[in-house]
Amino acid sequence: MAVKGRHSRMGPRKSSNSTLIFGGIIVLSFFALILLAFRIISIPRGSQKAHDLTSIVHNTVQRQDDDDDGKRDQWVEVISSEPRAYVYHNFLSKEECEYLISLAKPHMQKSSVVDSSTGKSMDSRVRTSSGTFLARGRDKVIRDIEKRIADFTFIPAEHGEGLQILHYEVGQKYEPHYDYFLDEFNTKNGGQRIATVLMYLSDVDEGGETVFPAAKGNYSAVPWWNELSECGKGGLSVKPKMGDALLFWSMKPDATLDPSSLHGGCPVIKGNKWSSTKWMRVDEYKA
Repeated sequence: MAVKGRHSRMGPRKSSNSTLIFGGIIVLSFFALILLAFRIISIPRGSQKAHDLTSIVHNTVQRQDDDDDGKRDQWVEVISSEPRAYVYHNFLSKEECEYLISLAKPHMQKSSVVDSSTGKSMDSRVRTSSGTFLARGRDKVIRDIEKRIADFTFIPAEHGEGLQILHYEVGQKYEPHYDYFLDEFNTKNGGQRIATVLMYLSDVDEGGETVFPAAKGNYSAVPWWNELSECGKGGLSVKPKMGDALLFWSMKPDATLDPSSLHGGCPVIKGNKWSSTKWMRVDEYKA
């Protein structure tokens, strides 16, 4: 009778353990469905190789604008993960592009680079364009653009430098360089540059691409490969298109400097290139 009693007590215990395990599986499954629904996790699709850029034209979120107000379709395209780079198509209107050019034209001077030891501008053969700066928040148009940049980057407008307007004629270029600082002078006087928004104010007939020679990935697989100049084929490149904005990060997500953000402006072969650059800093920029 004692043996039978012992078996009768063990039976319910096994059943209870099974119920707990089954209940746990149901809870975990329900939790996983919630994560999938909110896109916190995702299920891998297909057999795409890491850093394969052949499908970047599909990584877009498109918004149809009202044709009556003269706006064009706008969408953001992911072009690289190393460096982190995105193109916001039709970020600026044609009118905004022309307005920025008109403000800058009377004040254009030969472009310079920053001396890392003094923080002052100096001439350099690596940069042959002309340019000027527009004061931050100088009028409503610029404030609207700066607010749009802040929304795009998730960095407050107060952390941005003033817009720099650049003009490249045939043969002019900007050799590959980093936007982040490697010296204490510049980082202490305004903070480290962490992101760059490069806005194209004009189309370019040939050349003038923004090229990332150290980008990771099969950049020859981009759909516009055959439209690039020889310089443009030296890395991951973006062709200038009026109104488009290129955002790339000079830092990795862990806040370390990203050497794959090395970039330059290819020589203009045919036409003229107008662009506007906005650098975003860790600390508030003091104009």
